[in-house]
Amino acid sequence: MNFIDLFAGCGGLSEGFLNADKSNHGLAHVEWELPMVRTLRNRLHKKWNHSSEEARNSVIHFDIQKSEELINGNWTKESILDYGKSNGELPKEKGLKGLVGNKSVDVIIGGPPCQAYSIAGRAQDKDSMKEDYRNYLFESFVKVVKEFTPKLFVFENVPGMLSATPGGKPVTERIFEAFDEIGYSILKPNKLRRAIFSAVDFGVPQKRNRVILVGLNKKWSEENSITLDDVYNSIKDQFSNNKISIKSAIGNEPKHYPLKEPQKFFKRKVSHLPNGLDLENINENQIARFQNDRDISFFREWIKDSWNDKPSKDKIAFYNHKFNKDSKHAKYRNLEWDKPSPTIVAHLNKDGLMFLHPDPEQARSITVREAALLQSFPKDYEFNESMGFNYKMIGNAVPPKMAEGIAKGISKFI
Repeated sequence: MNFIDLFAGCGGLSEGFLNADKSNHGLAHVEWELPMVRTLRNRLHKKWNHSSEEARNSVIHFDIQKSEELINGNWTKESILDYGKSNGELPKEKGLKGLVGNKSVDVIIGGPPCQAYSIAGRAQDKDSMKEDYRNYLFESFVKVVKEFTPKLFVFENVPGMLSATPGGKPVTERIFEAFDEIGYSILKPNKLRRAIFSAVDFGVPQKRNRVILVGLNKKWSEENSITLDDVYNSIKDQFSNNKISIKSAIGNEPKHYPLKEPQKFFKRKVSHLPNGLDLENINENQIARFQNDRDISFFREWIKDSWNDKPSKDKIAFYNHKFNKDSKHAKYRNLEWDKPSPTIVAHLNKDGLMFLHPDPEQARSITVREAALLQSFPKDYEFNESMGFNYKMIGNAVPPKMAEGIAKGISKFI
């Protein structure tokens, strides 16, 4: 399959599609945040045998909202100046068309930023995210689909999308109408519950529910007698019988016990260091974030006394008593060895209080490497940005194993 990856992030969807079949080829990957662009370029070069130039050209650092320019490369003086202010890089002179050339695009994949559709995000915004520009980023996805007329597309997002109503109209209706107008069939808004899949069903050690919106080119699907039911059933056929636990995923990772005194490591203050590793050659992503003595003591007590299992009001009271606070929300949660992880989130770039390691003696939050493994990224996937950006891009990614299952499910129709 030849594919284009929009809102590519650090490459979770692309990784899954490339793993599904070594003959699959990513013609272009479009991403706005430069740390994610560098990460994906590095992966394509080191793992998928792209030359440095090929990786740089195919991963386009670009604002997808400027869709016409992205597709055609028809830059104006004003847009070049405007784009230059944000340290962007120009795509190839002919835009996406130049990258695709005379090749056919079989599939377009992507997951527009989900913050505007997230129920948690809407709850924290005074306007329930109704004015957020990200509500309408799907329109850019539609424009690229219209231009390259793939046989089908895969659009991934959070279940909160099903209840989002920017401008007073359900976004699912807007999306259905937009794709219908350009000749693509998707599930009707009242049928989209059946498009919710969990990453755990694809062998990912994580409960992560996502809407997988598949769109079929009407003309192509009618000529080949392919229906949405056929495609969704084929995706479900890729489910794994093995549910992977946290212990299976990270149980063999080095143990990080608290130090008697904090040390400087990788130019930052650390409270834990891993046992049994050559510290001269260790990867920074294997170092836990700093925790002070009070936090370490609290984490240990929380996990040992199984506070996860207690009522929310008791958790809040326990926290407020310990820290002399007046919080209205439970702020802590530890992972549990025999279960899959809850959804790995980008908020890990702020703190890891909801992702405490299961071992009370380690008394810490999970490392970047552990977060990546819980997302099903391979151990050789390199995240070389700051700790905060590494957590962010991992939390925002589509789990590669989930993407691989989706790719295998749709490949029989291509």
